[in-house]
Amino acid sequence: MWRKPQHHLDFDDVHDHVHWAELFYDLIHVVAIFLLGNYLTQHLNLDGFLVFCGVFIVLWYAWGELSIFNSIYVSTDLWHRIIMCIMTCTVMFMAAAIPSIDGCGWAYFALGFAVNRAMLALLYFRARRNTASAQSMCNEQIRNFSLFAMVFAVTAFLPRPYAYWVFAIAMVSTQILYMVPRVSVLRYKRFAPRLGHMAERFGLLTLIVLGEGFFKMVVSLSQKGIDKVAPDILVNFVIGGISMFVMCWVYFDFVGNGKTRDTKLATLVKWWLSHLGLMICGVMVGVALAAEVKVDFWEPYPTKYAAIGCFGLAGYIAMLWALQHIIEHRVATDFGRADVRVFGIVVAIGCFFVVPHVPSIVGNLIWATALLSQIVIPLLRGWKKFRYE
Repeated sequence: MWRKPQHHLDFDDVHDHVHWAELFYDLIHVVAIFLLGNYLTQHLNLDGFLVFCGVFIVLWYAWGELSIFNSIYVSTDLWHRIIMCIMTCTVMFMAAAIPSIDGCGWAYFALGFAVNRAMLALLYFRARRNTASAQSMCNEQIRNFSLFAMVFAVTAFLPRPYAYWVFAIAMVSTQILYMVPRVSVLRYKRFAPRLGHMAERFGLLTLIVLGEGFFKMVVSLSQKGIDKVAPDILVNFVIGGISMFVMCWVYFDFVGNGKTRDTKLATLVKWWLSHLGLMICGVMVGVALAAEVKVDFWEPYPTKYAAIGCFGLAGYIAMLWALQHIIEHRVATDFGRADVRVFGIVVAIGCFFVVPHVPSIVGNLIWATALLSQIVIPLLRGWKKFRYE
């Protein structure tokens, strides 16, 4: 309770497991992502999709950069818990502002994120006071998070659309500070997150993101009344549930909780961005599957929902494929090779162009073929190889 933040490299033995305070911080992201999925459902157009992506990226960094700090420093003392509590409240404000993000909610969202950045600066300030060997790295993080906190706070009071542009430029700038070799904070040897801890964090957030698909389907059916729908709606409902389960299955068998093969800057950036893309696509699929309870077998699947569902699945498979190349080798990847991934991507994209012209049961079968191929083909290949061993 009273131990100051310590760099994990200064411990003789430190585990990679997630602390309860981090899990509680994840809890509010469940709500935020659910509300963001609702926003996309109500704004199924290009502008709505761009807002969805932008807000998800901001939420991702509110989650991810705190996870990085907790992966570098072991910190469980009283003041750390108080700061974590405040950061949870900042995400509460951001989540509550999402339904009106393009109106009055913007100021609350921007100020919530600004305070979140300021709290990160405070965490690195505390770490600097206790770790002389990492002062240079901490100084950079304190400076960066403090400056950007002020910029984000200012955007709450700027007229739109200028506020959005300044906010977006600031977000891009924060990432340049990670990704450009000569200025990246990753150049410091002490900026060394525990890869096992971060892999577990990615896995937990992936479960949250994909779990949102279940939430949306259940809420949609409960609003219609489970006793008032036809049997084919209930079959579609089950198809949606199985689909979300299989997406989790594919992720964890092939890349979930996987550490990167090395700690090169390019590898870590790919690992980070591929998970970001994968989770955006996961939410898209979850929103699309909510339409399963809105159509019967013989109606065409709604085109707008089909668009985010088909391209979301294609993107999900593509990000999975990218992650396979940068994590440590797994036996499963010997069977889930490039041909499987390409097949799934092609069928998912092709499904979009077929959906408007066929009953939903046919569209579901084509889409399910793209998804199920990602686990069924590798399982059959593995069975053929190992059945005699």
